[in-house]
Amino acid sequence: MGDVDDALERADRETFTREPPKTLKGRINFLMGRLKSTKAVAQELGVSRRSVERYRTGERKTPPKEITDRIDAAVRARWQPRVRGRRRQQAATATGITVETRARFGYTAPVGTTDDGRMRRLTVHLPPAYAQRLFDAQQQGADDGRLRAIVAEGLQEVYFKDGGRRADHLEVELTDIDYIDVAF
Repeated sequence: MGDVDDALERADRETFTREPPKTLKGRINFLMGRLKSTKAVAQELGVSRRSVERYRTGERKTPPKEITDRIDAAVRARWQPRVRGRRRQQAATATGITVETRARFGYTAPVGTTDDGRMRRLTVHLPPAYAQRLFDAQQQGADDGRLRAIVAEGLQEVYFKDGGRRADHLEVELTDIDYIDVAF
C-alpha cells in the first residue's frame, strides 16, 4: 500500500461509530459470525481450524504478533461496512473530502514563470467528484501513483488554479510526500 491508499484506509477506520471487539475471543467470535465456519476463519487468518477453536474458547489467549495483526485486519475490514459505505457515499455525492499533506509540488508552467518544485503544507477541501474518483480508483485496485495523480489534479484545480480563476496553464505534480491525511 502506498501513501494515499493508507490515508484512505485510515479515514475509513475513523468513520467507525463503535469500536470493534477488543478481546481475542470477541474478535474470533465476530469473524465466526461473518464467515460462518472455523474453516473459513482459519483460511482467512492462515492458521489451523484447531487454532481458531482454541482462540474461540479462550484456551489460547496470545497468538503470535503476525497472527494478531491478521485477526485485527480481518475484523476491521468487516466491521461496520454499512457505516463506512454511507460515509463514502456521502463524501462522493455531497460533502467531498479534506486532504492535508506536506509534500513537494512540481509544476509545468508557461515560459517565464518558475517551475521549481518546493515543499508545501496544504489542507484543502476537495469537491465530491474527486472523492468519487479516488474511491472508484481504490476499489479498482489502482496503484499509489494513480491515486496521487487524482489528489494532485484536485489540489491543482481547487488550490493552485482557484477553480479556474488563475494559473490557467499550470500542471501540478505531487511528489515526495512527507505525510498525507484524508478525512471525509
